[in-house]
Amino acid sequence: MIKKKVYKYTAIFEPAEKGGYVVYIPALPGCVTQGESFEEAQQMAKDVVVGYLSVLRKSRQEIPIERQGVIISEIFAENSAGRVKTI
Repeated sequence: MIKKKVYKYTAIFEPAEKGGYVVYIPALPGCVTQGESFEEAQQMAKDVVVGYLSVLRKSRQEIPIERQGVIISEIFAENSAGRVKTI
């Protein structure tokens, strides 16, 4: 029987200036892709993760595991009168 391991990664979809989305996978350094629609960006993200992990496996490098309990939060900063502060 072939043993399977499932990896789970957080993907951040950021709207691109000229439309579509840029996608980052924080747990996989340098793993970035893009798509013209959310659906295309999501598929591209899946493809780039598979490619990234395949390269690591073939070169016998450790596959990163995303830490559990990752919290994503917005931080607001204000630039007023030459001074930057959080709000």
